[in-house]
Amino acid sequence: MVRVSIPTGARSSCVRRACRSRRLSSAPAGRPRGHRWSDAATPLVPLRAATFYWLTDTANFLHRAVLAGRPLVLVVDVCDIETGEVIHVRARGGGEIVPVDRDRAMKKFARYLGPDSSTWDPRFVASLDLPTTRLCRFTPSSVEAADVSFLVRSDAGD
Repeated sequence: MVRVSIPTGARSSCVRRACRSRRLSSAPAGRPRGHRWSDAATPLVPLRAATFYWLTDTANFLHRAVLAGRPLVLVVDVCDIETGEVIHVRARGGGEIVPVDRDRAMKKFARYLGPDSSTWDPRFVASLDLPTTRLCRFTPSSVEAADVSFLVRSDAGD
């Protein structure tokens, strides 16, 4: 990955969006995840101080990998074909398993499923009450970002 200096605002904008990310560990393949970016007191905090959360279960790989102390890598990709914006953010570090924070989980659901919880599949909210549900909290020790955006042409003949 080419290391490029991207203004903090652009990096923050990239990871604040409700977009898909890939959480990687020593497993052979990344798995798509929704992420919830949680900032400190100010929205202009550098990404190095960002914290990401995922719902997990005591029976899945993420839970076992974090408990074993394996390093994690989070990749957030933004690709907008209409505007040509392409930004990659890669964060590395360790995670920890913490109890479910219902309010945080509900905000994450609303971000990805919409604000009206009556339209959500009931399994999402029900999963918060399972005794095996946990949160993985990931605060990266390093962050790299690359802006590989391109110019969009309106017509091939222009």
